[in-house]
Amino acid sequence: MLKVLIVEDDLMLADFAEEILVGHGYEVSGIARTVPDAVALAAQSKPDLVILDLRLADGGLGTEVAAQLLALGSPGVLYVTGNMSQLTLTDGDACLAKPYRPLDLIRGLEIVAEIVATGQARPPFPRGLQLLHRAALSEAALP
Repeated sequence: MLKVLIVEDDLMLADFAEEILVGHGYEVSGIARTVPDAVALAAQSKPDLVILDLRLADGGLGTEVAAQLLALGSPGVLYVTGNMSQLTLTDGDACLAKPYRPLDLIRGLEIVAEIVATGQARPPFPRGLQLLHRAALSEAALP
């Protein structure tokens, strides 16, 4: 069972994501709303995957969390955001646009887990998903 940390400032969306994940056999290691809370919870729980919103409480950015996760064993990162075009995402594996369907979130996590395990991602890709990982991008471009 993969452990997933949810980093989302909107508690209703975080609870929605948790319900989806638990219903699909994932273990949720916690929910964080701020950069410091996310980093502390990641250090404590050692998640396999992180669902990471770009805009966090207290003015923090998900990119700040992702940069600090590298020192914690580099869990797979799936950004979820309604602001995909506003920031350049470098630390992470994929980005899923909000609003998303429950199955798109699950498929996005499956893709991120696959990238972490193999360095590659195989279709089908959910609507609104962008791959960020260079190896995954080159593999996804192959026929």
